[in-house]
Amino acid sequence: MSSGFRGNQHIDSFLANLRLEKGLSTNTINAYANDCSSFLKWVNSVEKIDILSIQEEQVERYVKNFQVQNLASSTINRKISSLKHFYLFLHKKKLVKSNPIASFSGPKNVRPLPKSMSEHDVASLIQAPDCKNFIGLRDKAMLELLYATGVRISELINLQYTNIDYINFRRANNLSLSSRDFFISQQGKKITRQAFWHRIKQYLMQTGLPLDISPHTLRHAFATHLLNNGADLRSVQMLLGHSDLSTTQIYTHIAKQRLGEMVKKHHPRG
Repeated sequence: MSSGFRGNQHIDSFLANLRLEKGLSTNTINAYANDCSSFLKWVNSVEKIDILSIQEEQVERYVKNFQVQNLASSTINRKISSLKHFYLFLHKKKLVKSNPIASFSGPKNVRPLPKSMSEHDVASLIQAPDCKNFIGLRDKAMLELLYATGVRISELINLQYTNIDYINFRRANNLSLSSRDFFISQQGKKITRQAFWHRIKQYLMQTGLPLDISPHTLRHAFATHLLNNGADLRSVQMLLGHSDLSTTQIYTHIAKQRLGEMVKKHHPRG
């Protein structure tokens, strides 16, 4: 019986433990499976030792490979975390004397600043739909609501008919007043996030705005423009529905960046 086969048996036992005792989701278990299997493959092909005999120096060599592969910090941290949990399981089963990866810590996750838009660009996007037809009027209403309230795209497309007190256009045009969903297609079905994203792409091309702008970008613009115009962080936190103020604080970096750009552009000695 090969060491690789024994290694697979240990991984299978670990995954079964996650599934039965921890109650983790299928996606999470699949991530653990991929991370542990990649490590086992490396052990068999490079170190050529039993997975139960791994020491810290072998783990260190494995982790150094991540730098060569230019993996994202979040991916590296997930892989290290998967192996920590795997060897913790083996240690509890008394299959290894110690956890060879217990002392390893991954790189700090760098949170990229969310993409935002200038107030001028937001105005251009909102003015793009043709309001002479149902689709254009619907799209403009969705864009206006995104920017005016900062709602998430899921909250937007799941908005119910009973949540809205202005329905004259739909009533006048006999547009599926029986539907519970407020933002619907011409066929009377709830618009999907993919369909709305496709509509925004068309308006971006029409106005010449960057094509990587998404519905979520308007949520970021909502928060950024509030801060730029004097709103306090706690109020923005409540409007965005963030449970933790630290989640909202990322927007202060955007606001400061824009203020710096404004000084450079308009101040005579900027």
